[in-house]
Amino acid sequence: MDELRKLIFDKAPVRGELVSLDDSWRHIVGLHDYPAPVRRLLGEMLAASVLLSATLKFDGSLVIQLFGDGPVKLAVAECNSTLGVRATARIGDSASVPDDASLRDMVNAQGNGRMSITLDPSNRQPHQQPYQGIVPLDGNSVAEVLEGYMARSEQIETRLWLACDESRSTGLLMQRMPAEGGAADLDEAAAQARAAQFEADSEAWSHLQHLSDTVTQAELLALPPHEIARRLFWEEEARILPARAVQFSCACSRERVGRMLRSLGREEIDSIIAELGAVKVNCEYCDTGYDFDPVDVAQLFSAPSAAEGVRSSGDQRH
Repeated sequence: MDELRKLIFDKAPVRGELVSLDDSWRHIVGLHDYPAPVRRLLGEMLAASVLLSATLKFDGSLVIQLFGDGPVKLAVAECNSTLGVRATARIGDSASVPDDASLRDMVNAQGNGRMSITLDPSNRQPHQQPYQGIVPLDGNSVAEVLEGYMARSEQIETRLWLACDESRSTGLLMQRMPAEGGAADLDEAAAQARAAQFEADSEAWSHLQHLSDTVTQAELLALPPHEIARRLFWEEEARILPARAVQFSCACSRERVGRMLRSLGREEIDSIIAELGAVKVNCEYCDTGYDFDPVDVAQLFSAPSAAEGVRSSGDQRH
């Protein structure tokens, strides 16, 4: 079952998330013949995208992207606010990705790799840009890079434990909630109480991190989220909220592809038609194929809204 579970700790300003992706992850794996280390990389990114998305009150998509100077040129994992997920990767030379390849080997071979986190609102206006933060790959794993990003860019202490194999992508997130309000206007007694509370909260955060550090990748891959939470936090009065379903979801459409072709310009598209007789575009996420013949192209460029009216019967599955 593909599910997300939220954890609430009544005696600590900490929140947790546990995710397990089974059907959706196997669907993604079945669409692409990635080398084993690339699958692990993409699976960890996908689990992380769900965990981070679940911490936001946001209507839209959270996208994690890795841009590489090694064999992996691009890796993308996306989760929207309804927990629809998708992922893809572009590989320069799969033969150069050994089974024991590390993040640095795959993405950061020359030290120029980077990661971006993008928040793309569902109701974004045509000229509105999504929010994006970009960081270098300072870390030996996806979890370490994201922890560093959250600390520097969001000032939120965050820990991640991620695991992935061919059948499951899974992860645990623990996050310390930021303190509310400032201390500038507090009297001495209130300031001392605030300091004591901060000390107690810090100890609770350290304790919960220590417990979380005991989880193994084998446990993450074998056990359902509620069982992992029960084993880790059975003494911590952690409330495990009902599961939320996660599912594979691709946002591609003939209309979107049409807009992309229009952005390339009529001259470029006509040259493809002249050479190949049709324009064929396959979605990198779900492998759905979209074919545009000369009549479709003529309609595409005849009016701004013409892409919506191009014959849907041209859609194919490859």
